[in-house]
Amino acid sequence: MTLEPHIDAHSHIWTPDIAHYPLAAGFTVADMQPPSFTAEELLAICRPAGVGRVNLIQMSFYEFDNRYLCDMIQLYRERFVGTAIVDPLGADPGLAMSELIPKGIRAIRIQPRYSRLPPQRWLEPEGYQTMFATAAQTGLALSCLIDPAGFAEIDRMCRAFPRTRVIIDHLGRIGAGADGVIPPQEVEDLCLLARHPRVYVKVGAFYALGRKQPPYLDLAPLIRRVVAAFGADRCLWESDSPFQVVHHRYTDSIELIRDRLDFLSREQRDWILHGTAEQLLFRNLEP
Repeated sequence: MTLEPHIDAHSHIWTPDIAHYPLAAGFTVADMQPPSFTAEELLAICRPAGVGRVNLIQMSFYEFDNRYLCDMIQLYRERFVGTAIVDPLGADPGLAMSELIPKGIRAIRIQPRYSRLPPQRWLEPEGYQTMFATAAQTGLALSCLIDPAGFAEIDRMCRAFPRTRVIIDHLGRIGAGADGVIPPQEVEDLCLLARHPRVYVKVGAFYALGRKQPPYLDLAPLIRRVVAAFGADRCLWESDSPFQVVHHRYTDSIELIRDRLDFLSREQRDWILHGTAEQLLFRNLEP
């Protein structure tokens, strides 16, 4: 099978079939917006845009029940890998991580919400020590849903666990405020993490950053600075669908990287659109 060339490093899926895949406590069907975004619906959108493979991200309203994610990976093995969620406060988060590897999981999502601590202390729980150590031992990456307030904790843990691969989602959500401002200090704080050679950045969720309007060219200086700091081989394009396609188009996102940023060379575009994700996520795990 010849697959479309590009890789989406970050898209969610869910199904209206809550009988087989129930929602976690505290979530309702009303939280599922749009009501359905199945693996098949994702493929129908991404493949015409030249995206043949996707790193699926566990959706929050399933919380630690990763069954739908893993079932879809097994159903479309040539197209999907996944980023699961495990409970850092659970009995054995390291074991929970390791058990997901045969199911096609290549990263684990972490965020302050699950540690129940403020962003300035969010990685203090002992379970996160275990997760960073397990990631270093297995080759799994840790994918961080954080705001700039959480960067300092990533820096601390990367110094303690230099062999752990860490991914910053959504450009660290810089510029996600309602005012559309890209604070220069937050950009520099993100770029300081480039001193850790196993830290990567997902470049996407453009619909939610800056002016939040296609063609997203106001984000060009931010992207240019991040690529210069980390190198294109540590940057991955992501759509963050289905949220990208609620009011905007899927192609609005990929076109910014593929066609509109004239400071990117062809080689840099290739790294961001598939090369980095290929090496980081679509591979046999190695510590």
